Amino acid sequence: MNIALKITSLLLSYPEKELLDELPELKAALASSAVPEAVAVALGRLIDDLTGRDLYEVQERYVHLFDRTRALSLHLFEHIHGESRDRGQAMVDLMALYETGGFEIDAKELPDYLPLFLEFLSTRPRAEAEDLLGQTAHIIEAIGERLRKRESVYASAFATLSLLSSAEADQKLLKELMAAPEDDPDDLTALDRIWEEEAVTFGGNAGEGACGPDWLRTRMRASERQPGDVAGSAQN
Repeated sequence: MNIALKITSLLLSYPEKELLDELPELKAALASSAVPEAVAVALGRLIDDLTGRDLYEVQERYVHLFDRTRALSLHLFEHIHGESRDRGQAMVDLMALYETGGFEIDAKELPDYLPLFLEFLSTRPRAEAEDLLGQTAHIIEAIGERLRKRESVYASAFATLSLLSSAEADQKLLKELMAAPEDDPDDLTALDRIWEEEAVTFGGNAGEGACGPDWLRTRMRASERQPGDVAGSAQN
C-alpha cells in the first residue's frame, strides 16, 4: 500500500521534468511491488499517458484541471471549509498530526495539499493510513467523479485512492459536494470573484512560493499574457 500511495502522491504533484524522467522507474516499481492488480493497472494508465508527452503540455493540462478549477482543487479542506476560519484550525490540527508522526513539510505547501497528505500516509502503518485516507473518501470520490465526467486520465489516480481506502464515501457528504456548482476554468473574471477572499496563510506560506488565490491568479494571469503586455495587466 505504501508504494502505491507514494507513487500516487508523485503523479498528482505538479509535473516537473524530474517526474517525467522518473516515469519508467515508477512503472518498474509498480511491477515489482505487491500492490493489487487493479491499483497497478490504474496507476499504470496514468504513467503511460504521461510518458513521452511534452513537459509544457502536461503542465498546462495540470494547471487547467487542478489550479483553475476549484471543484477539482487538490487542497482537501478547500472542499469542506472553503476559505473560512475553520480551515485554518483544520490546518493546525493536520500539521500537529504530521509533527507527531515525525513528518516535516516544505513551508511552501499547505498541509492539506493532497499529494503531501498522501506522502505522509505512505510513511504510516497500513491500518493508520487506511483509516486516515478513509476519512477523505467523500472528497476523493467527488473529485474522481468530476474527472471521469471530463474523461480525464487523472481519474485513474482517484480510482486508486478509492481502492486503497478502508471506508466507503459518506453518501450525504458526497451528495453535498457534488451539488456544488462547478466553475469554468477559462472564465478568469468569474474565477477572480470565486477567489476574492485571501487564502489561509500557514507556516510561512506567504510570499512568492505561496499557494492560494493570490498565487493562483498571478500564475493564471501570467499564462494568459501575450508578448508585449504590461506585467500584471488583466486579460478580459
